[in-house]
Amino acid sequence: MSCGGGTSQSNENLINDVISTKESCVSVGLKTERCTFMHNELERFYFIYKPESLSQNNNELPLLFALHGYGSSAAIHKSYTQYENLAEENQFILVYPQGYKLETVLTNSNSHWNSGAWTIGSDVDDVDFIDTVINLVKDKENIDSNRIYSSGMSNGGFMSYHLACNLSNKIAAIASVTGSMSKQTFDSCSPNHPMPILQIHGLIDLTVPYNGNDTIGMKSIDSILSYWANNNGCNPERIIEVTDYFNGKGSIDFINYVSCMNNADVSLIRIPTMGHTWPSKDNFNISASEEIWNFLSQFNIYGKINN
Repeated sequence: MSCGGGTSQSNENLINDVISTKESCVSVGLKTERCTFMHNELERFYFIYKPESLSQNNNELPLLFALHGYGSSAAIHKSYTQYENLAEENQFILVYPQGYKLETVLTNSNSHWNSGAWTIGSDVDDVDFIDTVINLVKDKENIDSNRIYSSGMSNGGFMSYHLACNLSNKIAAIASVTGSMSKQTFDSCSPNHPMPILQIHGLIDLTVPYNGNDTIGMKSIDSILSYWANNNGCNPERIIEVTDYFNGKGSIDFINYVSCMNNADVSLIRIPTMGHTWPSKDNFNISASEEIWNFLSQFNIYGKINN
């Protein structure tokens, strides 16, 4: 009766899960594959980069997600983040997922991550999409389930925060470049562990303003850092270090909340002269990709790793 009906439904869901996660992968470059599968009746895909040594040892490797910005693509994000060299040097698996382009919902039908604010009209379940990708990668590669990280540019940064709030049982730490938290993510956030956070932002970013945008529903950078510092039980007093770059042509503020639970630090790299861009050593004498990996790699899902 009710018990039998529940079993039937459970079996049906299991069958549907198996069907939805069947994927097809093809090589698209050196150590890189493009993997496609159906998720919630939508065709989705991601690029996966596996370092050379993956087939040479049995070590569990960390997994880093790299999420593109609104209207961008996984391929474009891959072209300027250039995480691949870091993946080789530091031995981690790299995944560039592709956001969905929903023709009938969003203005200009741009590729996006459904993380609130200006994407609030979307009904794409991107949290479950990322969770599904994690499970697909775990099924075929030897990854360290305690060291799964998310990074992202702009809307990809918003999505990384969204994962920190809604997939914290899988995500160990996140980094956002020129992203923030939407009001929807902020108001409903419920992580189940202290979450290490790195934010990289410019003070002249007009797309995602440092001080937020109430009309669109973007929280200010200071408010989200305060939220995570409080969530992580950090000392409320921030440590601020200012350095110059290119012989005094500009400055960078390194702001840190420390003495957190599990040593799950909350950090901000603030660049007064930077707009809405991914900083590199060519323009700001700092590599966002290097800073992100150096920060994230310190942590697993239990906090700072004691090496």
